[in-house]
Amino acid sequence: MDENREPENQPNPWMKSLFVWGGIFLALLLAVSMFGGASEAPGTAISYSDFKDRVAEGTVESVEIGPEVITGTLGNEQRFSTVRVEGDSGLIDELQDADVQITGAQAESGNMLLYILVQTLPFLLILGIAFFALRQVQKGGGAGGAMGFGKSKAKLLTEKQGRVTFDDVAGIDEAREELQEIVEFLKDPSRFSKLGGQIPKGALLVGSPGTGKTLLARAIAGEARVPFFTISGSDFVEMFVGVGASRVRDMFEQAKKNAPCIVFIDEIDAVGRHRGNGIGNSNDEREQTLNQLLVEMDGFEANEGIIIIAATNRPDVLDPALLRPGRFDRQVVVPIPDIDGREKILAVHMKKVPLAPDVNPRTIARGTPGFSGADLANLVNEAALLAARRNKRLVAMQEFEDAKDKVMMGTERKSMVMTEDEKKMTAYHEAGHALVSINEPASDPIHKATIIPRGRALGMVMRLPERDNYSYHRDKMHANLAVAMGGRVAEEIIFGHDKVSSGASGDIQYATDLAKNMVTKWGMSDKLGPLMYEQSQEGYLGMGQSTRTMAGAETNKLIDAEIKELVEGGLKRATEVLTSQEDKLHLLAQALLEYETLSGDEINQLMQNGKIDRPDAPSGPVIVPPAHGSSIPKAGKRFGGEGEAPQGA
Repeated sequence: MDENREPENQPNPWMKSLFVWGGIFLALLLAVSMFGGASEAPGTAISYSDFKDRVAEGTVESVEIGPEVITGTLGNEQRFSTVRVEGDSGLIDELQDADVQITGAQAESGNMLLYILVQTLPFLLILGIAFFALRQVQKGGGAGGAMGFGKSKAKLLTEKQGRVTFDDVAGIDEAREELQEIVEFLKDPSRFSKLGGQIPKGALLVGSPGTGKTLLARAIAGEARVPFFTISGSDFVEMFVGVGASRVRDMFEQAKKNAPCIVFIDEIDAVGRHRGNGIGNSNDEREQTLNQLLVEMDGFEANEGIIIIAATNRPDVLDPALLRPGRFDRQVVVPIPDIDGREKILAVHMKKVPLAPDVNPRTIARGTPGFSGADLANLVNEAALLAARRNKRLVAMQEFEDAKDKVMMGTERKSMVMTEDEKKMTAYHEAGHALVSINEPASDPIHKATIIPRGRALGMVMRLPERDNYSYHRDKMHANLAVAMGGRVAEEIIFGHDKVSSGASGDIQYATDLAKNMVTKWGMSDKLGPLMYEQSQEGYLGMGQSTRTMAGAETNKLIDAEIKELVEGGLKRATEVLTSQEDKLHLLAQALLEYETLSGDEINQLMQNGKIDRPDAPSGPVIVPPAHGSSIPKAGKRFGGEGEAPQGA
């Protein structure tokens, strides 16, 4: 189904090119041989008067008289040639008087044909090359070729290979059920039409990137077994005004010839943005294209049997006329899958992978909150690659865990060499995050803590929710603020005020953004009340987004003060926890230095029992905390020059 339909018995383009260039080479070779043969002289060239003198002297033995050239042999067996002069009627008599043997040369018809061929060959070559180049331009450019600039670039997919059905789409059951009616209509239109019902002309798939919008559209076509045209919204828009509208008309003409069919427009926000807010020809072209699309979808001329399915992750920027009933009648939300959906998606992708008996899709689904279908497919692929790299026949649970760490935290930077002081600074920083998280009841449980550099971070504490969260409460936000500040507070407690590093820059950014949203968007400030003071708006000419603060100067000062108070509140809570449990901070940091990576269960076990039950665990290590203000050098930047990753908070 994902293979473009091609005409049958289509010649191989490589063979065509080979024949064309072979013919050109042979023609040039023939021309060279013709010119070379014509320039070869049959003997010594002499003038006609010299020829007459030698005849009179009797030194000429034989001649061969041709239409234009006279050739012959002298007495010393020397060959000669001369150009015949018309009008010398007495030449034959003179030759007979001198006893010269005379023969005649018959004019060859082939010479004339070769002469004509040689004269016309350059023109034939020029015409052939021009025709070949024009065909290549039209073929190579496709719909955008020299003669098809306004043709549609929509590709018609057939069912030769890779037919996709609803069995291949998992985790989005509600969206699939909502589109099932379209499939039933395409299979049996009379079932609906005899009751006066009309199928929706268009369905808009809305969802985050990677949630399966394109796959869902292909499944609809696969289930209904109808032609499926696919095109991107950017394929309509060109720098020339009117080209996009022409392509829309051509696309619908092709769809009418193949009706009933499905036309899938991916990323329709590239052409369907709000009209009237553009400046310049580029937006004039986009608006004309959108106008033509609106007319084709629901204008004077009905397009029976053509169903438009479009996908976007920006429904807020689409023109209202595009979303009204009669055009896109339905907006189908394709959400991020929940834990049950993730388990079903993993089961679909794991069918292609040989699995070990210890693989549990439910466990993997629980540890991947927020993953889209594309993320889960990438996770399974990474696990298979890891197993192949380790020369395993089956993909085990360990490969899935390692692949999850790679996707969520980044690749281990094994080649990075850290000094002992930098490792110690990183260990106490991450121990501060982890210890504050343990003492905050509203915080998510710790999944893993590591001081192995991954991605752009030197260390990370990853927390995973116990279940999928669809909203966040005030107490959890305050807990996240405290956890984010835990790393910086730990550095200051252990190493002193002057030795605080820049590694907390990512944590500070995360805490500031969270506090800002709490104040300006979520109404969680007692002083400012439940009002929205900031909203997002589309950037200039539709490029990017910007935020606009809807407040005066005095209110902005109050907003800044509230943001600062929230962040400093988290700093205070983290300080209280770490100063009262400094012994546990040393214990956890020492364990990170010893093992480099600890799971959440191991951290909880260490906090409760003071040790970790591992086969390689040392017996009661002696921990000597560093003194305040020790001569530990300042650690380098820990997030690619920007601090530590917010996810590590």
